[in-house]
Amino acid sequence: MKRFEPRPGFVVQAYRFALDPNAAQERALRSHCGAARAAYNWAVSWVSASWWQRKAEQSYGVPEDGLTPWRPWSLPALRKAFNEAKRTDARFATWWEENSKEAYNTGLAGAAAAFDNYAKSKNGKRKGKRLGMPRHKAKRKARLACRFTTGAIRIEANGRHITLPRLGTIRTHEPTGKLLGRVLAGTARILSATVRFERGRWFASFQVEAEREVGGVARPDVVVGVDLGVKALAVTADSLGQVRHIPNPAHYDTALKTLKRLSRRVSRRRGPDRRSGHKQSRRWLQADQERNRVHHRVANLRADALHKLTTAITAEYGTVAVEDLNVAGMLKNRRLARKISDAGFGEIRRQITYKSTWNGSRTVTVNRWYPSSKTCSGCGAVKAKLPLHVRVFTCGECSLVIDRDENAARNLAALAAACTTGTGVAGDQDAATASKPRGADQKTRATRPSRKAGPGRAGGAIPHQRAETRDRTQDAEAQLALW
Repeated sequence: MKRFEPRPGFVVQAYRFALDPNAAQERALRSHCGAARAAYNWAVSWVSASWWQRKAEQSYGVPEDGLTPWRPWSLPALRKAFNEAKRTDARFATWWEENSKEAYNTGLAGAAAAFDNYAKSKNGKRKGKRLGMPRHKAKRKARLACRFTTGAIRIEANGRHITLPRLGTIRTHEPTGKLLGRVLAGTARILSATVRFERGRWFASFQVEAEREVGGVARPDVVVGVDLGVKALAVTADSLGQVRHIPNPAHYDTALKTLKRLSRRVSRRRGPDRRSGHKQSRRWLQADQERNRVHHRVANLRADALHKLTTAITAEYGTVAVEDLNVAGMLKNRRLARKISDAGFGEIRRQITYKSTWNGSRTVTVNRWYPSSKTCSGCGAVKAKLPLHVRVFTCGECSLVIDRDENAARNLAALAAACTTGTGVAGDQDAATASKPRGADQKTRATRPSRKAGPGRAGGAIPHQRAETRDRTQDAEAQLALW
């Protein structure tokens, strides 16, 4: 499907409000979300049936022209087939009229996108990890969500209620006056609404095409490098030499003791058992809800801290340089996975990217293989190795001693400044040495030591200190990707 493009001077953003539905409205919300899941499972079965049928016919030697035709998975084709099946299929015939058509369209759209992503991944046209065939969504695991694109979608004039198709008017837990004022003034237009159950309550998210003036930043000519870490959530160093250390709130670690105590309480109760068919007890549900409330509070605190951090950075600097970190690969380190997940590296970069466009600044994404930590911010010499436990950078060329994260942030700012202005920074070398050939500096796994190792270090390597110099003005374009 063609992606929606906002008008010039407008952006697409979301307004999310917590809901306070009554018992009947909550049943209707769950029914709509269940209808979306049922439509998704039907579409997966309908498309996959032709694939398996063709495979079985090929095993019997049926020629190509005699095989069962492929069933399309485009959204219009799935809509047409579902509208014909919902009246005769026993799975839908008795209850499909109870929900809005948008509920079924949500599931069909999700199935169409899943098959499309699978086809692109199989053909090598989609980045990231290879995707498998879409599978059915289990009732006990599927997320409750439903999207409305047509019908009565509005904010009520009292500022405390919203209206959705077939669901009627639902009270909101928080006032909606901010969005209501923009809609009445004509500076915002509601495109769609999505209801979702997460963190223990229902939310309604309105996708809005809103008029947004490009705001000016406090220091438009200053470039800042942002180095993300675990001990300090972020270390920023700008082109004027100012360095700031933003401590890591570590909300999950703070609540870990409470979570362990509540988890022990849950384990003592009689929980659900699928093998024996036992249902959870009332006391187990109460203990599980109490534990989930702590998880939800941690998630809310983390989101609030990240938004405040990214808003402050994008509102002050004209150019922000961040690294393209391989967060998925970093999470494979079992010793740091919990800390990295709690920090939210990927979310920080995502928020900086879209908030910088709102404020008129720009984001510079630095290649993940750029040795920001190994490069000396004073003379530009590059260390051959710098273990993670070494938190102080000591240069063997100019004898600079500096914090590891601060050194990385200075290098990111210098690299972004060299690319944006075309001029070098203090410490650049006249002679440039090329990077290691064949991408040897892009090692993705540890090398096992040889069993025939001689005296000295493991693997027979002789300890040495190698320094490489690199001209950041010439290598900047190769290391940067502008967004």
